[in-house]
Amino acid sequence: MTQKHKKLFIKTWGCQMNVYDSNRMSDILSSLGYKVVDSPVDVDMMILNTCHIREKATDKVFSELGRLKTHKTEKEANGGKMLIAVAGCVAQAEGEFIMERAPFVDMVFGPQTYHELPEMVLKANGNERVVNTEFPTVSKFDHLPDEHTIEGASAYLSIQEGCDKFCTFCVVPYTRGGEYSRTPQEIIAEAHRLQEQGAKEIILLGQNVNAYHGEDGKGKTWGLADLIYKIAEIDGVDRIRYSTSHPRDMDDDLITAHGEVQKLMPFLHLPVQSGSDRILEAMNRKHKASKYLDVIAKLRKVRPEIAFSSDYIIGFPGETEQDFEDSLALAREVGYASCYSFKYSARPGTPAASLQAALVPANIATERLAKFQALINEQQAEFNKTCIGKTLPILFDRKGKKEGQIGGRSEYFQSIFVEGNERLIGNIIDVKITDAFDNSLTGDVVTLG
Repeated sequence: MTQKHKKLFIKTWGCQMNVYDSNRMSDILSSLGYKVVDSPVDVDMMILNTCHIREKATDKVFSELGRLKTHKTEKEANGGKMLIAVAGCVAQAEGEFIMERAPFVDMVFGPQTYHELPEMVLKANGNERVVNTEFPTVSKFDHLPDEHTIEGASAYLSIQEGCDKFCTFCVVPYTRGGEYSRTPQEIIAEAHRLQEQGAKEIILLGQNVNAYHGEDGKGKTWGLADLIYKIAEIDGVDRIRYSTSHPRDMDDDLITAHGEVQKLMPFLHLPVQSGSDRILEAMNRKHKASKYLDVIAKLRKVRPEIAFSSDYIIGFPGETEQDFEDSLALAREVGYASCYSFKYSARPGTPAASLQAALVPANIATERLAKFQALINEQQAEFNKTCIGKTLPILFDRKGKKEGQIGGRSEYFQSIFVEGNERLIGNIIDVKITDAFDNSLTGDVVTLG
């Protein structure tokens, strides 16, 4: 008689690291009989894996909990049991408050403790409410199962967590802790397992990924470049990416790797946050706009076809019109293929949150953001147009929204949708680009064989 699976629903907000963490939670809980489902209705356990980066993150979590509570009430009314857990960075920052305000929540745990899920679930099933927001001295990676959930031909691989930079707007050092790098041996072994499970693309993850400094136990400290060269040797791994990087940690070895490793994609997300040296200092970024441009120039010298994306915060406390113009000027000089930009919003507990007197009026910040995003949209559309007529290798990883359509990613991380057979999903196929839109491309599959 086959054992009945328990149903697990996970909702994930935020960064790619959270996606990785959610997949690893499902791996851990599978050993307890849990199987991930797409709906929170009638599940045995639901996890909200939260992010503290965006505005009003805590309010959004409580709003979602209010909606999900009805499912728990219905199940318990019919004699069943449903565990509700809040994980991730909001849980780390607001653990006790969540438990106090939402008494129906059974478990709250931070991003460094999910390897202890079996014990936490056992306690919660025994009607004990669990709060676990410690920073364990033993790495969670030492206790994760070898089995790894991946979706499609692209897989995330976490190599580094936490941050020691302490940018004044950022909560990561407080919710993820200080920088921790996994050993090279662990990472290479996981990369091999991911390839064996069908991954053709591996995306190396870290809050500050290019600050990676893994000790190999033989007296050598590996940098990110060392990892990239080694992973590139794995047969079947055809693409390598990494995210998110910091301009201060773009060392010469890593820049050289961009020129020498063809499997390393010619697209880099390199957040700058502002084009004003005065604002960069206030943000504690510890680099100037000129340093950022120097890194861009070095990368273009070794890999002329490389394209860039970035992050900008608009309306940081104290930002003047000239500071904003400096951001526009930097964006124009770089010329991005894509870019994320946000209006500043205070994160509780960060140094910048105390700068209330210097806040940019909301209407001015909104106007500046609209102007900045208009420039970025123009750049992205222009970059996409340059692809028309080219034949690009596309890693197909999903069905399209239309019948007979499949979707994938170019080397530049652009979304592309074409008419094609589903058997192409999971493969890298040449596509001749016929049209470009603001956020995607389309084209014709080059005839196979």
